[in-house]
Amino acid sequence: MDLPDSSELSRRDYLRALVAAGGTAALSACLDSSGDSPVPTGDPDARPQRQHAWNDALATDDDGNPQNPEHHVLLALELTADVDDDSRAQVESALRSLESAYAYDNDGLLFTMGYSPSYFETVGTDPPLPEPEALTTIESPEFDDFDSLVHLASDNANVVLEAEEALFGEVTPNDTEMEATFEGVFERGEPRRTGFVGAGLPADHTDMPGVPESVPDEAPFFMGFRSGFAESQAPESRVTISEGPYAGGTTTHVESLTLQLRTWFEQDNHFQRVAKLFSPDHAKEERVGSVGERLGASTGVAGEIADDTAEDAREFGTVGHAQKTARARDDDGTPPLLRRDFNTVDGDQPGVHFLAHQRQIGDFVRARRAMAGEDIAGEGVGQRLNNGILQYIFVRRRGNFLVPPREKRALPTA
Repeated sequence: MDLPDSSELSRRDYLRALVAAGGTAALSACLDSSGDSPVPTGDPDARPQRQHAWNDALATDDDGNPQNPEHHVLLALELTADVDDDSRAQVESALRSLESAYAYDNDGLLFTMGYSPSYFETVGTDPPLPEPEALTTIESPEFDDFDSLVHLASDNANVVLEAEEALFGEVTPNDTEMEATFEGVFERGEPRRTGFVGAGLPADHTDMPGVPESVPDEAPFFMGFRSGFAESQAPESRVTISEGPYAGGTTTHVESLTLQLRTWFEQDNHFQRVAKLFSPDHAKEERVGSVGERLGASTGVAGEIADDTAEDAREFGTVGHAQKTARARDDDGTPPLLRRDFNTVDGDQPGVHFLAHQRQIGDFVRARRAMAGEDIAGEGVGQRLNNGILQYIFVRRRGNFLVPPREKRALPTA
């Protein structure tokens, strides 16, 4: 991929484009742009055993909502070696080297390493999670069938690029020697996916086809509203596997979506967007604000608003995405999913890589089917039309991954 022209882009957009490009040339350009800002080093022994336990390391906004790092890479890997004590030791040493190179926070590096059902079949073990499948009647996605997925995240673009290259022996990360790399055990797979989160970043892409000028300047996500409200996120304990050989781990589902933003912003007004994303009550009562700032740390859809989904479909001819999804919460109101999703312009089109952690893939399936609202189609709303935001999102890919606890993250077999 050709490198972007720094003279034609804002600095933030330039760094985002370099992460999307990837490779050592992009890393070099990124380091030149970043200057000499130091990145803190880390201590592997100070990290928690749960790979997905990021919350204590994340920054928060003024309302107490966790803030995901700005830059993300989803690195697909294909296994090329036999799984034995030597290959496990090599992978673990490479991962601990990254943990030594970077602090466990937004400025350093947060990452997880997960394994697909295909990996377990390759090593001759019954997969502890199901193959991905189409979850609604209106999708026909491709499926991730590579062996492993590494999710790299940092507020520093150079960190995710450098960590990726370090895993394959191309660079020395943050002046810290790699005790081992993935060379000879894994090779890069497809697709490589990237993305970003941050107020104003979506609006930086209005020069791209499919991103209208009407994206709010302060919006952190392409749909124009804040996301990841603390009350709508599962606690890390809720998504942690509680028993069995992978107790302390979690599962990850990645759903890659294309967004129809021009229709979303130019066909609908703000009232309609609020009704379709949250609920008709949110729109009528002006609960949301321009980008969700009035909601604080809670969408306010659990309970009565979620219970009224079918009635709202019949009465108003519209239901909200959030109110439908809230129907899948546990009996005590706890959400089953911990979302760490992010915007993307992979393929030069706006989208979202919807990454969710849950105790078992069945939790994601339950929440995703509630969000699809196929049970209320025909009850005043269509299969897509006015059925939340289904008219504007299109599923391209799905993948399921087991994320073991750190002690078993290097080539697990049981």
